[in-house]
Amino acid sequence: MNGLALSVSRGFARVTGSALGPYQTAVIRIGFSATWLLFLLREFPHRHELYGPDGPWSHDLAEQLISDNGAFTALMWSDGAVWFEAVYALSVLSSLLLLLGWRTRTTSVLFMVGVLSLQNRSIFMGDGGDNVLHLMSVYLVLTRCGLVWSLDARRARRAGAARSRGERVVDRVGPALWTVLGFALVLVTLAGRLDGDPLVPVLLWTVWSAQGLWWCVGRWAGSGEPRALLDVVADIVHNGALLVIMAEACLIYATAGWYKIQGSRWQDGTAVHYPLHLDYFSPWPGLSEALAADGTMVMLVTYGTVAVQVAFPFTLFNRRVKNVLLVAMITEHAVIAVVLGLPFFSLAMIAADAVFLPTSFLRRLGGWAARARGRLVRGGAARGKVPGPRAAREDAAQAHVGFTA
Repeated sequence: MNGLALSVSRGFARVTGSALGPYQTAVIRIGFSATWLLFLLREFPHRHELYGPDGPWSHDLAEQLISDNGAFTALMWSDGAVWFEAVYALSVLSSLLLLLGWRTRTTSVLFMVGVLSLQNRSIFMGDGGDNVLHLMSVYLVLTRCGLVWSLDARRARRAGAARSRGERVVDRVGPALWTVLGFALVLVTLAGRLDGDPLVPVLLWTVWSAQGLWWCVGRWAGSGEPRALLDVVADIVHNGALLVIMAEACLIYATAGWYKIQGSRWQDGTAVHYPLHLDYFSPWPGLSEALAADGTMVMLVTYGTVAVQVAFPFTLFNRRVKNVLLVAMITEHAVIAVVLGLPFFSLAMIAADAVFLPTSFLRRLGGWAARARGRLVRGGAARGKVPGPRAAREDAAQAHVGFTA
């Protein structure tokens, strides 16, 4: 009995005392922001037809649908081309900043606003991966996804070093950004633009208020008990959101696998044969025909897909088996990206799978990236592209901390 109580106490202390999975959360942040950014850049020439005023899904049709389902989209605030360009540009910029890890708490909110605004404007412009991105953009707001592999981590390291030297550290960018966004949030609320989905305004106001409270406590209470309490709350919210992300990924695979089992084509092992013969999913017709011609290969892929998806949630209790199936799923999505021409769907699913990657592997991955950047820095210094040895040392130190903190 005492052993059980001790285990419960240790588990509670771990959940409330630290943000779990910092590397996994950083990979999720990088993966989904990169997926959305690449999609927006690829579709930039066609943005008006997909989400803008020139699309077949007109502003009036979108307005009728949103009046029924109450979905949030900033694109409904105006049907002008200038407003559309501003929202699209904001989505691109927030994706880039979140990828780099700059002010992740703020940019994750702007990233969510961009994703919801564009996707809810034209709900038929998706391939399945957009649903995953839609959900994860909301969950990311609740996580502390900038603890490692981010500009935030580098800024925190520099601030800590400055404080250790007795220097005063003043953050002017954070309060200025908080003030500007708060003013915009007040205007939008008073104008009645947030009267639809209640989740979005509650989330926006909660995050904005929490950021203000966080800054005030840090400014006047220092590192005392109030700041420790806020850290505990932030860790609990982060760990809860991380658990939801993991459960969401398991739910996606479990439902997909069990629905496949009920289909006759999946039962007889021929389901993979049919998409390989669709022109829409054949960017490489020769490759698709070669794969479809081998009946044994089609059967193995069909049954293997079902087996992996159904079994994966049950393998989380065995690390080795879980890692094997994780490699199989990531490989499957990579093949889908190439063979069926669905790169962004595959990237979104791989980013969701990344929450289960082992920490040891991610740390090694960070070490490889740090060493690669170090070689680039030394190569630039040798060619005279770096101002001096001090700058080279600082860049190398930043690379090491950014990828291994």
